[in-house]
Order: sequence, then structure tokens, then C-alpha cells
Amino acid sequence: MALPFLPGNSFADPNKTRYHLSQTLGYKNGYIIPKVQDTNALTENDLDELANYQPTLTYGKKKEFPMEQFLPAHVIFDKKVLMFKAFFKQTVHESHDEFYCVRLVKIYYYLEDDSIMISEPVVENSGIPQGKLIKRQKLPKNEFGDTWHWKDFNIGAELTIYGKTFKIYDCDEFTKEYMASEGIVLNQPEECPSDLYNISREQPHRSYKTPTQFDKLKQFIELDRKVLRFFCIWDDSDKIFGEIRPCILHFFLVDNTMEIREIHTPNDGRDPFPVFIGRRRIPIDLNNIPVSFPAICMELSENEITEWFEPKHFKIGETLFILGRRFLLYDCDNFTKSYYREKFNVQEFTPLDVTTKVTNLKEKQIPPYNGYGSLEDSLQSCLSLIPQPPKKDFIKILENANKVLRYSAIMKSVHAEDKLRHFIISYYLSDEMIAIYEKPQRNSGILGGKFLERTRVQKPGSHVDSPEFYTPTDFAIGAVVEIFKHRFIITDADEYVLKYLESGKFPISTINSIRIKHGKEPLETLDGINTSKENESNTSKHYSESQSRYTKYDPEYKWKV
Repeated sequence: MALPFLPGNSFADPNKTRYHLSQTLGYKNGYIIPKVQDTNALTENDLDELANYQPTLTYGKKKEFPMEQFLPAHVIFDKKVLMFKAFFKQTVHESHDEFYCVRLVKIYYYLEDDSIMISEPVVENSGIPQGKLIKRQKLPKNEFGDTWHWKDFNIGAELTIYGKTFKIYDCDEFTKEYMASEGIVLNQPEECPSDLYNISREQPHRSYKTPTQFDKLKQFIELDRKVLRFFCIWDDSDKIFGEIRPCILHFFLVDNTMEIREIHTPNDGRDPFPVFIGRRRIPIDLNNIPVSFPAICMELSENEITEWFEPKHFKIGETLFILGRRFLLYDCDNFTKSYYREKFNVQEFTPLDVTTKVTNLKEKQIPPYNGYGSLEDSLQSCLSLIPQPPKKDFIKILENANKVLRYSAIMKSVHAEDKLRHFIISYYLSDEMIAIYEKPQRNSGILGGKFLERTRVQKPGSHVDSPEFYTPTDFAIGAVVEIFKHRFIITDADEYVLKYLESGKFPISTINSIRIKHGKEPLETLDGINTSKENESNTSKHYSESQSRYTKYDPEYKWKV
């Protein structure tokens, strides 16, 4: 068996001298006939061996190349879209400017599922619903059920889809490359027809105005930064809640524009923005416009307005109507005066007196007390929009903190069982409130304890809107005090009450009634009472001692006579 023909297994014969090729044809009698080879001829056995020869036994098993991975069409053609530019003509009815309009569209062909979408680019202010005309789907080609295929598309081709004929006039670069790779020759791009109405819209409007001979450059050079300044007021007092508001009118000579600035005063309740009317050219009368002007759908321009405010329209004492508001000019500055002297020969510049007389304001009437809450709380709802808590006299509270005047009393009643009831009336100097405590008694059938919680008590007969409250002056020994329809007879007072009354300016009768009850001689005048600071300190010291002993009410407390 011969060696396989591989590198390293071929050996050259160094004795070989004949390198010509073997001949298979020869001439015999002038004819070309095949030459019978007498050497290197294969025998039948050799041919049989070649017939049964298997290269795998010599070279081994043949290597198999890896098979290509199968990819479906929706993966290969994913996000590959052909884009064709097309247009269609739509008939316009009842219009003398145009008979049809050209609407540009883009046809998107999706290779993954042969679906088509037609979209119209949005044109501003077209008045036509635009955007997606035909949603993505397979579009029918004819009545036999065939659908449009990308092979049917070409530049210059017309596609009839749902009654509309679209003509393709161009496509993008990717579409050109893809069609060329598939062997389809595209036609040359065509020119899209123009819309007659859009052409007329793009043309500049013809102007029939005669150009003015006024030199604006000269006006700018001569009158730049020259401003007329008038002091005026906006009189709005004829309306409900109207008022007179001071303003300043600036007229700019460089371009005949004007602005109005409002003069703010402290605490005027308005936003601190001085510009009332921004700088602009202001017409004299906005209602003086041609009748044929469609004001319901169009705004005014300089072509419709004939008269604008100029320096000749301003005069001290003149009332101007500016944008529906009434302004009275009452003064101007020195530059404005000199300008009017030179330009209009005006010599009179007497300012007007626009100061308003302050009328007598009506006094605030407080409504009667409605009975809800305390009198002070109800009064706060009448003084401000958002009620505030009533203000307290904190100095009085700090000076008289924990200072209480205690009195012993019995009830004055027609019932016999009420005459045996004993009460302790506490008067708080810090807020002038009164609390009543009833001393419990055995076998009386009446529960003792708190009779009246701490509150302010009005004197009987006082008006509800201006009430009079009880003071230490009213609590004399033997005096009858009416508290919420209950009458109490003051029978005794503690020693601190006497010290407190003697240290202040109280009636001598009240002081003597307590002195007699305590077994002291009555006084004729208050001159004998020591009202010095030393006496006050002794009074406070005595009160602190008594306060420490009687912090809580003691039912068994015996008043000293």
C-alpha cells in the first residue's frame, strides 16, 4: 500500500532525467489513435482494490463543519424598516384659492412581518388632523387577497391603499442599499410637487404704505435718554372700594413710548412692584377701529390704530384715559417744563392740589355680647379678622401671683337649711376671679366641697356689654354679695386680707369692718397706717406663712375672731 500524499511523504528521484509528459495519442497511417499504454497500467486486481478503497481507513474520519444556526425572519429583520417618501393629493371643496392640496407622507415597511404604516409629518397651523394616517398592518393589494410586498415598491410607483393613491418620490439611504442588495434597481428620485396654497402663504405680503420721510436715526441721536415726567393720580373712587392712587407717567421721546409707575407708601397693602403699565406705545382710543376689522378673531396692529399718545396730548390738569383707566396730571418736573416751553411755548405750569381730605371715620360699633365664651374672647372677633387671644396684664399677674384673699360667708336664704351652710370665698388678685368652697357638715344632707369654680363674677345690675366685677372693696364684714343669684353675707376675713387692704388705697369703711371683727380699734383716717415698703414686705411675709398653712381648703378650719 502506498504512503498517503502528505507533506513529508513525497520523495524525489535523484536519477530522473526524463520530465516530459506521457502521451496518450499517436499517429498511425495518418490518423490519430489512442496509444495503448504498456507500462503503469492498472490490472483488474488494482481496479477492484480502488473500487473498495475507503479514505477513512487511511486518513481517518472526515471532520464535519459546524452547521449554521437557524435564525427566524423576525430576528434577522428586527428593527429593519424601509422608509419611502410619498405624497397624495386631496381635493379641496368650496375654495377659490386652491382645488387640491398636496399632503406629504412617509411609508414605513417593516421587513420582519411585511407590515406597513403610513404617517404624515405634523405641519404647524395646517388645520388638518395629522400624524398616523394608517396604523401598522398588512395592507391589501387587490381583491384577490394579495398584500403589498417590498418588491412592489420603487421610486415613481403609485400605490392605491384604501382609496388613496400614494406616489413614491424618494427613499432613505438604508432603503436604497437594501433594494440594491436584493437586485432591485431603483429609479432616480423625483421632485415633490408644491402646494399652491403654501406657496401663496410663503410669499411676502404686498405693502401699499408710502414710506415715511421721518428720520428715526436723527430722533434716536437727539432724543435718547430724554424723558418727560408727569405726576398723576389714578382716580378710581367712583367704584366700590375704589381709591385714589398716586402714579408717575414717563414719556420716552426717543420712540414715543410711555410707562406708568405706581408710588407705594409704607403699609399700603399692595405688592411692591412699581411698574403699573409697562413701557409701550399706547393708542388714544382702542375703540376707534374700522368697522370691517374682524376684532373677534384678530388682534389689533399698528395698521388699524390711527392715533397714538404724543407730547402734545399731555397737559397739567388734563384727564387722560389710558387703557380704560382715568389719570389726572397734576404736576411735572423741571425738564418737562423746559421742553414744553421750547417746543409748544407753554408758560403755565401751576400744579393742582390733589390732596384728599380725610373724613371723620365712623367709630367702630361693637355688637352686643352673644353669650358665647367670655366677654374678652367675643370682643376679639370684632377687632380683627382672625381672632387673637385677649391680652393679659402679665405685670399684674407676676406681682399678685399666688395672692388670695379669703372670706368666710353664710348664705342668705328663705330656707332654714341654707342658713346653716358655711362658705369660704377666695378672691384671686392676679386675675380678679372668685372661687367658693362649702365646708362639709355632718348630717346636713348637703354635699360640701367646690361650690363655684374659679371665675369672674359680675355685680348684679351691671350691663352685659360693660360689666362691673367684684373687687376687694365690696367684701366688707356684713356686706351682702350676690353671686349668680345666690346671696352671701360676709361674716369674717383672714388676717392677710386686713394687711392687704391697709397697704393699699381702699375705703376706710371696709378696713374698719374687718378691724372690728378682729378686735382692733377702728381708724378715722388712713394716715396712721404704715404704707412703707417695710410694711409691704411684712404683708408678703405674713401672706406666705398663711399661704403655706392653707394651701388647700381645710374643712375643720376655724376662723379667728
